[in-house]
Formats: sequence, C-alpha cells, structure tokens
Amino acid sequence: MIEEEKDPAVLAAVRENSEEYVLTYPLTEQQKMISDACMKNIVRYDVLLRCCCGAGKTEISIGAIAMFLKHHLKVCFAISRRQVVLEVAERLQKYFVNANVVPVCQGYTAVTDGDLIVCTTHQLYRYYDAFDLLILDEPDAFPFRGSEVLHGIAKTACRGHSIYLTATPDDELMKQVREGTMICLTLNQRPHGKPIPVPKIRVGPKGILLFHLLRWLEVHEDHPRMIFVPTIAEAKRLHLFLSFLYDCAVCTSKTEERDAVISSFRTKEHSVIVATTVLERGVTIPRADICVYEADHSIFDEAGLIQMAGRAGRSFEDPYGDVLFLCSEKSELCEKCVRSLQEANASCGA
Repeated sequence: MIEEEKDPAVLAAVRENSEEYVLTYPLTEQQKMISDACMKNIVRYDVLLRCCCGAGKTEISIGAIAMFLKHHLKVCFAISRRQVVLEVAERLQKYFVNANVVPVCQGYTAVTDGDLIVCTTHQLYRYYDAFDLLILDEPDAFPFRGSEVLHGIAKTACRGHSIYLTATPDDELMKQVREGTMICLTLNQRPHGKPIPVPKIRVGPKGILLFHLLRWLEVHEDHPRMIFVPTIAEAKRLHLFLSFLYDCAVCTSKTEERDAVISSFRTKEHSVIVATTVLERGVTIPRADICVYEADHSIFDEAGLIQMAGRAGRSFEDPYGDVLFLCSEKSELCEKCVRSLQEANASCGA
C-alpha cells in the first residue's frame, strides 16, 4: 500500500471546496472517496482508476483536474478513439465553464493549445514535456494497448503524473500496481447504486441463435438495442437481414459518417444498431439493452465482453438493463466474464 500524501499544502488543496467546476449532479459518497484519494496521491504517483463501466470515471477525475487547473498547471485528457474526443470535450467544457477546453483530433487541429486539452492518443506527439497531469482514458483499448510508439509518445508528453481510467486494466498496468509505482483505486458501483447487469448465456447452432436473437429483440422492443458482432462481414449480413424487420443501423470501422450513425441511434431514428467492437467503449446510449452475437468468437476477449456488457444499465431511468451472450458452443471466456461481473457486484454488496 502506498502511503497517503501528507503534505499540508496538498491536503489543503484537496479539501478546498473548488469553484473551478460545476457537475450536473453531485458525486456519490463512494465516488467522492475515490476522487479524494486520487487527488491526494496523483501529486506523487501515477493512479489507476479501476472502476466498472458506468461508474463515472470521468467525473471522479474532475477533482484532480480542477486542482491542477487552479494552480495554473497544464492538463490533458487523452482518448483512444476520435469519436469520443468531441463528446468528452463538450462535457468537460460544461464542467469547467471558466476554462478553455480544446479538442484536438482529426478535423480539429487548427487550435492546439488551451487550459485543458482533450485529444486522441495519436495527437500527443504535438506536446513534448507539456503536461503536468495526463489522463489516459481506456489505455487497454486499441490502438493504445500494446503500442510501444503510443506509450512512448504519452511518456514524453507528460512531465508530471498520469491517471489511467479503465474497468479492464491490462497486465502491464497491474504489474506497475504490484511493483508499487502506481496506486490502484477501485470502484465497482455505479452512481445509481444498482448491480451491474450480468449477461445471460444461450448456446446453440446458428439457426437457434437467430431465433433467440429475434425473440430478444421482440421482448425488448421498448428499448434501444445494440447487437455486437465479431466481424465486419457478419455486421453487414445481420444488418441486411434485420433491416427487413426493424429500423436498423450498422456501425463498423468502415462506416462513413460514424458520428452521424451513432447520433441517429441516440435520437431513436433507428431502434436497433449492429456494431463491431468499434462501439464497445466510450459510447453511452440511455436505456440500451445489449446482445453479443457469436460471443464465443475468437476475436473477443474478456475485457471486450465486459466493456460491451457495460453499455447496459447505465442510466438512472433504467438502471438494470439486459445483456445476452449468444454462443455457438460453450465458452469458458463468456463464463469467466459472467463470474467477473458477479464478483464485482459482490464486492460492493450488490
């Protein structure tokens, strides 16, 4: 266990009732405890916020951002995927109304300096030794995960310490925790206090799986429905079939105007969306229910399945959600995902 920061000046800054930001809703007691611990430790250590999907990792990090901005220090919030940059930048600008929040990603590179930079991890190459605080969102996701180049760029961009936000840390992050160079703060409860949805698993041949899928779509017709598939080819086939029955959208890495497709699903122009893992993180659709079709496919890993399942039950209006894994054969990976979510719920008494 890393000893808590004892510097009186730092503790005073942590305890300040900061006027630098305005949240749309107050932090829960559990969120506030994690946020305070993060502020106390980030001055001396890197911090891993290991929080379940929908726990409010961005909001938990707000206190640390405010503390650095209050002392006129440079802060960056780096995200793996471009489509999330603009959404997070908009949220942070609402929180920090007096700060200049600047998004930097493809199509938004005319202005690259401000009080708080929100950028893709690729854009960090612009900022050598620039940031006193670097927040890396979903560092275990593509393309940051396993990329020595992006890891190197992130290290050279930060002259201070980093906060890592993820529900599914990889082995490298956990190694740093074990070695004592990073502190891990864990939260397995969402703000609404309800359990994380645990997937149901159905196994059978493809014809039976399709029957289960159609039945699931019918039962949950009052909710937006997200269907994750392992490949672009499968996404195209399933989208073509379901389009005869539903207002169905499709979203893959090859989809043009991806932001517009996601927006149309959010505004209920489409009631169903078929997607590859391109939407497994960073996208929140209120009241969405989730199905992973061919969840036993080799392209999926435990982290990805947990992230996809984590799209459900995030809103106060519908905190429970429904998650279904459809498998051609029994899958230890899917069962491991279920056990992990059950253990996360048990850890907070859910």
